[in-house]
Amino acid sequence: MMYAIRLAAQAACMLLFVAAYAAEAEGLKAGVFNPPREAPDFSIRGSDGMALSLRHYRGKVVVLGFGYTSCPNVCPVTLAVLAQAYRKLGPLGSQVQIIYLTVDPERDNAERLRKYLAAFDPTFLGGTGTASQMAAVRTDYGVTAEKHGTGSDYAVAHSSYVYLITRDGKLRALMPFGHKADDYVHDISMLLN
Repeated sequence: MMYAIRLAAQAACMLLFVAAYAAEAEGLKAGVFNPPREAPDFSIRGSDGMALSLRHYRGKVVVLGFGYTSCPNVCPVTLAVLAQAYRKLGPLGSQVQIIYLTVDPERDNAERLRKYLAAFDPTFLGGTGTASQMAAVRTDYGVTAEKHGTGSDYAVAHSSYVYLITRDGKLRALMPFGHKADDYVHDISMLLN
């Protein structure tokens, strides 16, 4: 199991290196998928109580992240940066949908996700499902997640990058953790034009 996780992490690092090189040529701050490819769709429960699927957001740029509500540091920082970027987009924000999928479906039901995300921005949507549904989505996106600890106070180590998906449903860019709100605003604005 650990070998597979390390191998996946090495592959993700290589992808980020290649994507970062390609991004320079594209003018994006994030690493790019070149050529862009269809973003894997999913059908899970949304934090608004409705079915959540990418196809419902065709025509908008989708900013897709993975995390969980009990995350002590990376997830709240990522969501705060995304909220800041969303506010900076001003009227363009109406053409963007932020979606945050849980890597901890045992604890993150739709209501818990809704309350958590509303603290950052009430328009952010969360997604959850069964453990097998969420594992399938993570596999489709190359996201790793590993539970550490026992009982109800466990942690989940997980990939911490954010996908930028074009209006027509293509994976266009991958933003690693640590980027500022202005980088998101720059790249999202480019994808909107």
